[in-house]
Amino acid sequence: MEPLADLIREALLVAALLCLPVLCVATAVGTAVAVVQAATQVQEQTLTLLPKMLAVGLMVALLGAFALDLCRSLFVDAVQALPAIVRGA
Repeated sequence: MEPLADLIREALLVAALLCLPVLCVATAVGTAVAVVQAATQVQEQTLTLLPKMLAVGLMVALLGAFALDLCRSLFVDAVQALPAIVRGA
């Protein structure tokens, strides 16, 4: 089951590469908004959600081509590994 394990390992790596930049930006923006809210004592829920949504949307738009290329590469590798997975080699 080595080809299957390699494919799963690659899929997890691709998932991490796709999620990590978006999560880091969302965390940084959330922290910055929390600091501003603490300094101004304005505790409005929409003020925390909107900047994070805009930042995540911008990151997804900027990294879209890179993400699609990674997913395409993973798909090609998965299709090429199918015979070895089926044979159990």
